[in-house]
Amino acid sequence: MSRKSRIDKTEMPCNKPRKSPNPKKRKVVKACKDGKEKVIHYGEAGAKPKHSKGAQKSFNARHKCDEKKDKLSASYWACKDW
Repeated sequence: MSRKSRIDKTEMPCNKPRKSPNPKKRKVVKACKDGKEKVIHYGEAGAKPKHSKGAQKSFNARHKCDEKKDKLSASYWACKDW
């Protein structure tokens, strides 16, 4: 990743996912919680979106999405995006 495509954390709004400039990831978010800030890239770039209810239910069960509570983790945002 070149320096030009780096993300400036100060210009990003908190907890608002958007498209990632990283070619290996699908989304990026500046996660803010309890005064902490962290830029998180998540989502497989080559994966096709699966919108069926069965696929969503399987994803949530496989990744234990009901247990994800920490906004500073990529798994939280992947589960929330679904």
